[in-house]
Amino acid sequence: MKRSHTEGMLSHHNLTSYKQRVAYHEAGHAVAIHANNSQKNLPPVFFQIIFKEAGTATNGGLIEKIDEHDCIARVEGWRLIQSLPITVEGLDGQSYEYFQHTDDYRLAFEADIINYLIGPLAEAKCSAYIDGEPFNQHLLTVHALKNYGGEADLAVVNDYLQSSSANKEEQSERLNQFFSQAYNFVNDNANWKAISKLANYILSSNKNKINCDEVALLLSSK
Repeated sequence: MKRSHTEGMLSHHNLTSYKQRVAYHEAGHAVAIHANNSQKNLPPVFFQIIFKEAGTATNGGLIEKIDEHDCIARVEGWRLIQSLPITVEGLDGQSYEYFQHTDDYRLAFEADIINYLIGPLAEAKCSAYIDGEPFNQHLLTVHALKNYGGEADLAVVNDYLQSSSANKEEQSERLNQFFSQAYNFVNDNANWKAISKLANYILSSNKNKINCDEVALLLSSK
């Protein structure tokens, strides 16, 4: 879940906004992993949120910032599906049949995709609130998630979709379905409250890591 574009020069004010958006992005991923997997009766997975300093060198009040690896925070070690075939054409008939007919694998596969999409959607909703704009699915396309730190997320999602079907139209249709499910998750009041709670915790934390047990404890507390 690394951000894959360069933010360039940021003022201190913009850096604060950037940190907030990143916090919501990673909180979206983490809450999805914790809650979405549980709701689907999928096994728990270990994950942790890793923190890095955004940048320290200044130039005329601007932060000398950020290459694609300086992402402030990122979630690591959480995927249910650890490996994918490169393409459907590379699958033998037995493997493809396994993918098509094994419910546990399908549910895990779909949960991973949705959990990837929830991160940039959470950032998009945060950005909408910061800018005083509406957060509306009809005003936001799945490809616009690249504007919300989602380019790397979408690249992985594309790998997932290509591994399950060689049909581009089918890939696009499924992507839109998963996008709708991810949007509904983020737009759910209880889920958004949990995302906001974790994002604020991330922003106030001085830790280098927050692991899944700490996330679970935080989200279960009142």
